This record gives sequence, C-alpha cells and structure tokens, in this order.
Amino acid sequence: MARVSQEHLEARRRQILQGAARCFARDGFHGTSMQDVFKETGLSAGAVYRYFPAKEAIIGALAHEVLDTVRGAFADALASSRLPHPDEILSDALRRVESVLRFPPPLVVQVWAESFRDERLAAVLRNVVSSLLDAWREVVNGYIERGLIPPGTDPEAVARVLTACAQGFMVQRALLGPLDHEMISAGVHGLTSFSAPESA
Repeated sequence: MARVSQEHLEARRRQILQGAARCFARDGFHGTSMQDVFKETGLSAGAVYRYFPAKEAIIGALAHEVLDTVRGAFADALASSRLPHPDEILSDALRRVESVLRFPPPLVVQVWAESFRDERLAAVLRNVVSSLLDAWREVVNGYIERGLIPPGTDPEAVARVLTACAQGFMVQRALLGPLDHEMISAGVHGLTSFSAPESA
C-alpha cells in the first residue's frame, strides 16, 4: 500500500478545519454536529475522526493555529533589531491571521459565546489568551528595557489592553466586514503616542 504523503495529510486536515469553521460560523458551535462537518467537507466519518475525535478537538486545533500564527508575528518582532511599535505588531498579527487561516469572521464570536456553555472549550480559549498576554508582556518589557516607555509602566496592564484591542478588532470584523489595517495601525499609534502639552 502506498504511503500517504505528509502534504496530503495536511491538506485533508485543513479541509476538515475549514469546513468545520464554516459550520460553526453559520450554525454556532452548539448547533453544529459532527454529521454536519461530514456533510460540509464531503468526507466520511472515518476520514474526519482520523484527525479529530470530537468538535472540541477541532476548535482546539483552530485556536492553536491562530495562536501559532500570532506567535510568529511576536517572535519576528522580538528578533528585530528595532522592536516595532505596538500598532505595527498588532496590525501584522491580525493581517497574518486573516491571510493564513481564512476562517469566517463570525467564527470567533460564536466560539467565545460557546465557551460560557462548555468548560473544555473555555479552557482552550483561556490558554490562548494567556499565551497572548505572555507575548505582549515580553514585548512591553522590551520597550521598558530599551527606554521606549517609562520604567514604571505595568506590563500586565499594557498587555491586557493591547490584547483587548485585538479581540475588539476581531469582533468589528465579524460585524462590520474586512478590517482596514492602515486604520488599525494609525489608531493604535495615535493612542500610544501621547505627549504632555507644552506649558504656555
């Protein structure tokens, strides 16, 4: 029997993820059954279960793909000789998620809502958010070390606000359509570039 190539396995896995994502975005996580995933992907139960034993495993894989993509943006930023401004990192991370994953925007909102019903799903999302907070804290500490922001700045507070910005933009994309990355960058840059007015 011929061996199945790694490329074929990955293509099949992505086919399942994208089909399930369409189902979740359209019908909600709770309203989607594995039968719906089989129908959407055109694959047999055995083919799907080979990769994912349950819906939670599919959501976990989707969440980790998002996280891995965002981590790549942060890793590149931290490796740069010029640590990028927060607006550059945020815009780059969101752009990568959109271009690489191409999942329906409503999926994010559906999954967040379902996490209040499903503790296993909530645990997956808490892990994703915690990892993003860790990445932002590392960036903020880099700003402090390089004298780009005041030494008394609280990395946790800044990390939470910047993570909230990303979450908010994802909700806007689900409700209002495609993101204008130039607007995101300009807005975050404007808010993080305050300076005290000169005294008269």
